Amino acid sequence: MKDVNIRQESQQDHPGVFALIERAFRDEEHTDHREQYLVERIRYSEASVPALSLVAERDNELVGHILLSKIGIQDQDQIHESLALAPVSVSSYYRKQGIGGALIRRAHQVAAQLGFTSVVLLGHADYYPRFGYRQASHFGISLPFDVPDENCLAKELKKDGLKGVSGMVVYPEAFFA
Repeated sequence: MKDVNIRQESQQDHPGVFALIERAFRDEEHTDHREQYLVERIRYSEASVPALSLVAERDNELVGHILLSKIGIQDQDQIHESLALAPVSVSSYYRKQGIGGALIRRAHQVAAQLGFTSVVLLGHADYYPRFGYRQASHFGISLPFDVPDENCLAKELKKDGLKGVSGMVVYPEAFFA
């Protein structure tokens, strides 16, 4: 993508990322408008994977952010490690320019390089399938709250990354504090 640099978030980025996320979700309908606080809680929790908190910048301005963090998928016998994508944020002025998609693709790439095999998210059913997401129920995965099935999505980061994995997503405490 022209003139956009995607890199790992640094500590110096934290205030700018907080403001970016707050602005990005300010006018969204299906949100509690607290995503910026979620990112702060995850950042300092056991769920954090610093290499999976990425920012997009253009002309030294933060224009996007994505966070993938550790979750579990609990079946009858064990908890399988996975990742949650929450949230992806792009400044309203820079939307529809491919920045969100570039962040998602880069986060997937880094996560796969780190050995993670899957990502789960709650999101727009008409947006995420272009990045390889399918309904989580296809894999036998469910979320621990009542949301429409078409918005519960999962992606394998490698072939058969969810083979033999099914059950309920277990979110870390940071998601609910």
